[in-house]
Amino acid sequence: VRCTNPQLCTDNGVNIVVTDYGEGDNTDFILSPRAYSRMAQSDKAGELFAYGVVEVEYQRIPCRYGGYKMQFKVHEHSKYPNYLAIVILYQAGQTEILAADVWQADCKEWIGMRRAYGAVFDTTYPPSGAVTLRFQVQGRAGVYWVQASNVIPSDWKAGVAYESDIELE
Repeated sequence: VRCTNPQLCTDNGVNIVVTDYGEGDNTDFILSPRAYSRMAQSDKAGELFAYGVVEVEYQRIPCRYGGYKMQFKVHEHSKYPNYLAIVILYQAGQTEILAADVWQADCKEWIGMRRAYGAVFDTTYPPSGAVTLRFQVQGRAGVYWVQASNVIPSDWKAGVAYESDIELE
């Protein structure tokens, strides 16, 4: 993301991780104070903060999380056995997650999860036992499904992230 005001901002911009998305032309990036100040020229951060909302331009680049594999965090609002929300972390590469399903072993079928927002998917019917997920991704190789078997243990805890063996490109 790069601020387009040459009096206050550098030409370099700043790399950010987008965690949610908006629809249409009037979408905002809400940056952390650190990211916002890094767009400014070295002596202009105070003026940039005083300016407030600025016009930006952006370019999508692949995410890189050195040493991390994809993780599935059980969202803090999850309550066994009535609600399970999963936050997908460290989705490296330039792939986009389109959908997520949870395996229901008792009826032997995949149940679609609702996309609550960004990389958060939820269901009001979590399976008993360990959780197996699959998610549909779109990337250079096209659209395909990736499965994470038993990635979340049966004794899962809200707020805990569980690492998988998955690395997307």
